[in-house]
Amino acid sequence: MIEIKQVGSKKDLKAFARFAVDVLYRDCKLYVPSLYADELSVLNPKKNFSLEHCEVRCFLAYKDGKIAGRIAGIVQNKYNEISGRKCIRFSRFDCIDDAEVAKALLAAVEAFGKEKGMDTMHGPWGFNDQDREGLLTYGFDRRATYVTNYNYEYYEKLVKDNGFTDESEWLEYDFTVPEEVDERISRISERIKEKLGVRDLAESMSMKKMVKEYGYEAIEMTNAAYASLDCYVPVEGREVENIFQQFVTIINPRYFSLLVNRDDEVVGMGVILPSVANALIKSRGRLFPFGIFRLLHAISRPDELEMALIAVRPDYQKLGVNSLMIARIMKNIIEDGIHKIESNPELVSNVAVQSQWTSLERRVIKRRKTFVKQI
Repeated sequence: MIEIKQVGSKKDLKAFARFAVDVLYRDCKLYVPSLYADELSVLNPKKNFSLEHCEVRCFLAYKDGKIAGRIAGIVQNKYNEISGRKCIRFSRFDCIDDAEVAKALLAAVEAFGKEKGMDTMHGPWGFNDQDREGLLTYGFDRRATYVTNYNYEYYEKLVKDNGFTDESEWLEYDFTVPEEVDERISRISERIKEKLGVRDLAESMSMKKMVKEYGYEAIEMTNAAYASLDCYVPVEGREVENIFQQFVTIINPRYFSLLVNRDDEVVGMGVILPSVANALIKSRGRLFPFGIFRLLHAISRPDELEMALIAVRPDYQKLGVNSLMIARIMKNIIEDGIHKIESNPELVSNVAVQSQWTSLERRVIKRRKTFVKQI
């Protein structure tokens, strides 16, 4: 017998947050848990500022008295207002290989959507684009990254058997680190500096000062750069604080770039993160008692990296500005003797991002998709 329970108590929320890491993927070395503290904040408006414009319900599925799956339903009101659509997102979908359990979980979100007047259901999408999104559909032998989910191969069938079709698709790559920075990239970057008067603050300014003086402007620039991407939701207001809390602490300044022009306006940002995946696996997503030390070690002395983002202000795109960021960060990567870099998901439809890495040898190692249906 399948029972669906809406998460309401602290006990339910803890079970929701720990189901994947402690039950479903307990013995899977490819699954990278989210930080436990972040998952506990999903329903807390004092910590999850996305709730200012999102409505969310979380559900647990029980089979024969044991938890067999989880799912969240999110009405992203900001996205619906911008796009003119009436969509409910499903998120944090994890499930045993059982058609009835999956059907019941997805039906719970569908019912929530209909109650709120929605006519479309899609996912997995999160609260915004900094949240984990997409189902893995290729690359099941590869470990996840900090910002992506690993899932078992049967997930796609469970979703599609409930009437969903393909929506968006992403590619993920691993890169061969060259012995030296491409001379052409270095040459272009120097020309761009002189021609456009662009400088990289990360060369001389501390991360703390960059965040304090330019952080909000950098997020606004990123919103403008990514506005045309599939289902993109701008990060605004107090949500920016969530981003700072989640990501700034794991940025190593050697692999970060923040460009400003002659008028001191932010025109570009590049972020490559030290991989904390193994630290999170060992700590099972917990910071204490030892997780924080594993994270700090991975950040300060990385042996592998994850490409997070490169964003360029629209009026500076196609001017070669990204070459400044690539040249500086790649120089530091080579100097530090790091040989392993993976990208995080890049939309197949985002031709601009796909083309900027042509100077590096790479291969596709993962694919992931979101799915959609009318309700």
